[in-house]
Amino acid sequence: MPGFAKRAPVAALAAASVAAAGALALANPLPTFAKDAPPPPSAPPAGASLQTLPDFTSIVKQYGPAVVNVSTVGEREGGEEMFGFGPFGPMPPRGGGGGPTVRGQGSGFIVKSDGLVLTNAHVVENATEVTVRLADKREFKAKVVGKDKETDVAVLKIEAKDLPTVRIGDVSRTQVGEWVLAIGSPFGFEHSVTAGVVSARARTLPRQNYIPFIQTDVAVNPGNSGGPLFNLRGEVIGINSQIFSGSGAYIGISFAIPIDVAMKVQQQLVATGKVTRGWLGVAIEDVDAKLARDFGLKRPAGAIVGRVMKGGPAGAAGIKENDVILALNGQEIVSSGDLPPRVADIRPGQTAKLRVWRQGKEIEVDVKVGTLGAGEQQASSDEPSANGERGRLGLSVRPLSPDERAQLEVDAGLLIEGVSGPAARAGLRRGDVVLSANGNPVSSGEQLRKVMKDAKEGVTLLVQRGESRVFVRIDLG
Repeated sequence: MPGFAKRAPVAALAAASVAAAGALALANPLPTFAKDAPPPPSAPPAGASLQTLPDFTSIVKQYGPAVVNVSTVGEREGGEEMFGFGPFGPMPPRGGGGGPTVRGQGSGFIVKSDGLVLTNAHVVENATEVTVRLADKREFKAKVVGKDKETDVAVLKIEAKDLPTVRIGDVSRTQVGEWVLAIGSPFGFEHSVTAGVVSARARTLPRQNYIPFIQTDVAVNPGNSGGPLFNLRGEVIGINSQIFSGSGAYIGISFAIPIDVAMKVQQQLVATGKVTRGWLGVAIEDVDAKLARDFGLKRPAGAIVGRVMKGGPAGAAGIKENDVILALNGQEIVSSGDLPPRVADIRPGQTAKLRVWRQGKEIEVDVKVGTLGAGEQQASSDEPSANGERGRLGLSVRPLSPDERAQLEVDAGLLIEGVSGPAARAGLRRGDVVLSANGNPVSSGEQLRKVMKDAKEGVTLLVQRGESRVFVRIDLG
């Protein structure tokens, strides 16, 4: 068969093994033990608990029939089967073929008995024809009810009744270390079952601001996309979506979209055909230990605001650069990745309460949440570049001219004209613009020197480079 290595006949190998085993049994009818050998292990005492591996057979029997194969025909370069990213950044979706008409494969699962199916948006992206095949081999042409690229969720509809369905679980009960299992069609092998454990929760992946991914070590490969991730209770807790890989195949790390995120998207797509998200209008970064120390925080937590979008809800409410958002509607923001999905969940027009750290004090700010539009990011990190007056800092700066301020759309700042020493080691360059130091806006060399005088171990600068803004920590030793 093309594509497979030659193999010895299985029956011949099995027969030889049986014959060898029979000869051994005849030669040694009873086991013998040396006098000094330890006795064979005895049975555990009555009442002792035995730890056994989980048995997934009942889950597969009961809910396997609700898992479907999704095949597509489309006009694009290569089929889209599985998103991935590797050590060198995001990888393009992998698939077979090329040319004007190509075929792709993925997985899905039935959430309503009248034929509503969930899968990944990238499985049906640019598809001109979608076919859903059930476990009993029946095939149906599917209509794409809607898809949402931001969460990579798509809803399909097939014309059928009384179909088997999955049971939706509660993601908040999911714990790191618990067993999970995936059913899907890796490389076209339909209804393949793989198992593993939850490795982590609420992972943020590159360019995916709205999904707190479930990380697992379940074997997931191209074709598994869109398939369900089950817990031991037989409940779906996620949609298998991405892998971390240098080659495009599974190497031990896979990611699933939490089912609560997917179900909210499904409800909006079915009701309106689109997804509406809340929008703050800020660019944010994580707060590490050094930043926390420079800003006077007790611990590294929250999301530090690097930019406030012009005309956005946050700016209208008085949020400023260098503010640290500590909580949203009473929920703590542990890392910057917590904020985008929570804001996205808020209905536009509602008022959100932010707890903010500003220049050594906590304040409350009410923000009327806006609507996230195409190309906007309600709370995201700018793409980081390098980690970011002559003398202690190693900087030579001058105030921005009125024309430069207008071009950069800033009220004030210092243009870097020379870099050496600690500033150079931190990655600063000529042409960068320093907007603030340790949370204090700077418009003159004197203001920067004042901040430096009070700094002990280092100073954190908010720097604009082109259209990006990043926080750069300069260690002073």
